[in-house]
Amino acid sequence: MPDLGLPRLMLGGRTVTYAKDIPVGAVVQRTSALQSLVHKTSAAGPLAIATLVHELRIAQESTPALVETQTYLLLPARKGAIDSGGGVRAERPAAERTASFTPDKTLLFQYSALGFNSHRIHLDRSHARNVEGFPDLVVNGGLVTLLLTEFLRRDLGLVPAAIKVRHVAPLYCGRAITMTADRDGTNWRLKAYDDKNVLAVDMEVEIQ
Repeated sequence: MPDLGLPRLMLGGRTVTYAKDIPVGAVVQRTSALQSLVHKTSAAGPLAIATLVHELRIAQESTPALVETQTYLLLPARKGAIDSGGGVRAERPAAERTASFTPDKTLLFQYSALGFNSHRIHLDRSHARNVEGFPDLVVNGGLVTLLLTEFLRRDLGLVPAAIKVRHVAPLYCGRAITMTADRDGTNWRLKAYDDKNVLAVDMEVEIQ
């Protein structure tokens, strides 16, 4: 992808379809492609929306075992700090099931290392604060998706066939995250809230 002069990268959302299990020890082939790149202009200036498609196939099989589509926002350099909500605490809607956890810098480092993700907003506190304008290290969007998915598997005993995730606000290191789960017809809706009960991640789940 060409350099667009937009230095900031944020995950906007993803969809994942699980077509079949991948056995332990199987040889897996991954293909990735840039599906689209759309330029837009907002009140904050120019931006671009990049959509990537990843497919995982078990070796010598023609159909993918997993298909993931990721949407990224490419943004101009930050001017000023992000408003993290101050001391205002919102009222979180009641939910059928809840769980909470507090991510620390070790967890962010471990998850980033597993995915070869060197984005400094997850690893370098000085960069996150002084360059990007965040109040602290930003929790990886993929990490929150993973934790929500494991909440579904472990606490609810359910296996997803497909998920659709929207990232609507950042989550920060050292601040409690509350996960909620509610039935949505035959499927489920999982959400992650920050320590001020602001919705950060919204995940729709189709159950197997």
